[in-house]
Amino acid sequence: MEHSLRIVVVHHIAGSAPPDIDLRDRALRIGLLEAGYNIAAVLPADAHLAERLLQLQPDMIIVDAESGARAALEHVVAATREQPRPVVLFTENADTSYAQQAFEAGVSAYIVAGLPPERIKPVLEVAQARFNVEQRLRAELASTRNQLAERKLIERAKGLMMQKHALTEDEAYKRLRKGAMDKNLKLAELAERIVDAADLLG
Repeated sequence: MEHSLRIVVVHHIAGSAPPDIDLRDRALRIGLLEAGYNIAAVLPADAHLAERLLQLQPDMIIVDAESGARAALEHVVAATREQPRPVVLFTENADTSYAQQAFEAGVSAYIVAGLPPERIKPVLEVAQARFNVEQRLRAELASTRNQLAERKLIERAKGLMMQKHALTEDEAYKRLRKGAMDKNLKLAELAERIVDAADLLG
């Protein structure tokens, strides 16, 4: 096999599947297999989806949903909240507002109607690349926010020390840094303890 991605296909068909939906569903799976992808499972979009995905640990999720099947996407979004994965949505819904909602919910690729087998590989590769970029951006944003929060803690701790011990800003910072080294703590960790103690004492 050319690809090592383990894919879970999630479907949501209300009642019996119409012939055209059934054919599309089958064509999608055949196209995935012909493109060299490993279909780990085909699962219904229900309340047990998160548990099943946790057991299977797929690399990518493909949602095959008929027009208006928002519940399928909602289940997938809920199931991947803790462990994000690329999500590709195949649907008959050409509504641009629904597409926008899908992208905001974390869908990496939104495919309306059928997809020729020869296009499956590039579509999934683009979806994977987009997911990787978004995850990197999220990680960078989280790191920046964490650094800003730490800086605020350190500034507040310095202010408390300056006020309590009549120190200059530089003296307070040096004392804070020495205290962190002596206690084998990060600067932000010691600052948090100082701030917490001050808040506790009022």
